[in-house]
Amino acid sequence: MEYKTRTVTNHLIYIRTLFNAAIKEGIVEAKHYPFAGEKERIRIKPTQKIGLTREEIERIEKVSLKKDSPIWHTRNVWLFSFYFAGIRISDVLQMKWSDLMDGRLYYTMNKNEKPLSLKIPEQAEGILNFYRPSQSSQDDYIFPYLKHADQKSKRDIFVKTRNGIAVLNKYLKQLAKKCNITKNLSNHIARHSFGNIAGDTISPLMLQKIISS
Repeated sequence: MEYKTRTVTNHLIYIRTLFNAAIKEGIVEAKHYPFAGEKERIRIKPTQKIGLTREEIERIEKVSLKKDSPIWHTRNVWLFSFYFAGIRISDVLQMKWSDLMDGRLYYTMNKNEKPLSLKIPEQAEGILNFYRPSQSSQDDYIFPYLKHADQKSKRDIFVKTRNGIAVLNKYLKQLAKKCNITKNLSNHIARHSFGNIAGDTISPLMLQKIISS
């Protein structure tokens, strides 16, 4: 069976992440790390990322979907990311109700551990209202993908986040088809879409500050 280059790269990134976690926990010695120095390198092929237009975003917002269906949750998560300047989907899936306070979202990016505070846009508040009835506590995850994750296990959170992203990518393809969008609607395109659209209304300096975070 042949695998696409990106699929192989994703598997290698997963293996690297497991090695890093195992070394940090003292399970594996650093000398066995296969990605150091001149050893195996993970090469990510650059791809052209084309953001959506305002009209295409509106199609996603207005398309009729069955409530609580997988594609409905997918649309909500993607739009939530978009409304917050393209927050990484992995961060969105791991957000808890405790991250919301006084009309703002407080969270720390997993990628660089940078703390951020963003005002909750009205559109994002509308999405949050869909999920408030299922909130069991402040420590509960906002979106359903990690509801059954062991919050004390970094590995379980990582695995369930990765699985959630895979599900989202699957249904994003279906969502694009329903909305007559021919561009590659992926988890990563939300940030580029926000940059394209917000560039007309936000100063370049402020826009750079938001999307480079």
